[in-house]
Amino acid sequence: MQPDLFNASDANLAFAIARYREDALAEVYRRHAGAVFGLARRLLRERAAAEEVVQEVFVRLWNAPDRFDPARGTLRSYLLAQAHGRAVDQLRSEVARRRREEREARETAHAGYDVEREVGDIIVADQVREALGGLPDSERRPIELAYFRGHTYREVATILGEPEGTVKSRIRNGLKRMHSQLIVSGLGLTGDQP
Repeated sequence: MQPDLFNASDANLAFAIARYREDALAEVYRRHAGAVFGLARRLLRERAAAEEVVQEVFVRLWNAPDRFDPARGTLRSYLLAQAHGRAVDQLRSEVARRRREEREARETAHAGYDVEREVGDIIVADQVREALGGLPDSERRPIELAYFRGHTYREVATILGEPEGTVKSRIRNGLKRMHSQLIVSGLGLTGDQP
């Protein structure tokens, strides 16, 4: 930075920024970024959001320094007004987003509520639980670990202390038995047999 900018008035710095002097912007940032950040942080209560406001305010100053009019006030008050406006915009946007998401969630929940479907799901779950319970432990346990606990075949094999191929065979055989049991119990399954 040139020494003349360190002692320059804010109005002269704004004029230098209009001439694309990055060192002038750096000096304005050094002088006023703390106050801009403090205001944005108080309003937004989140560091990242406040830092975003600071960046926007100084980018806006860089892109349009002529918007600052020294006859109307100090550069600091101009920057703080810009920060306040951006922070309020973010708050309004966040509130609107939250309201929209809540409204959509309520509409989805209301539209998706279907007693008949829920009863059907409960019946299917009971029948699956019953079919699973009818399997020998050697087939039931690997199916529970893989399908209800989310383990891979390799993890199931490790947990059970058995070869992976054996585990896969037991899962496949258990699923075939369950499929047959579910058909016998009247559950109209569609698609290919496991």
